[in-house]
Amino acid sequence: MNFRASTQRMFLTLTIALMATGVLAAPPTYRLYVDGLSCPFCAYGIEKKLNAVEGVESFETNIKDGTVTVTMKNGAPLSEAAAKQAVKAAGFSLRKLEPVQSAPAEQTK
Repeated sequence: MNFRASTQRMFLTLTIALMATGVLAAPPTYRLYVDGLSCPFCAYGIEKKLNAVEGVESFETNIKDGTVTVTMKNGAPLSEAAAKQAVKAAGFSLRKLEPVQSAPAEQTK
């Protein structure tokens, strides 16, 4: 086998291995439905508590819909118990938590 063919085969194998391990997958994202979310001050309170949850990378609050979309770091899931505790600590109640389906990170660029 020549050097070029060997290099191509190694590159292909590495690419498949990375895809199989989820390196190119989007980080886990969740939508929290929060009762009582009505103003920017409310949003700040919830964001402050969610920011303290281990693994939270970012969040986006939609006051109109009463939702908070939380993006976690790769490999860090958000448990319903942790979300409920953070929302309760901010003075609100968590009505529902649902995972958000998102495209792989490479496709969103």
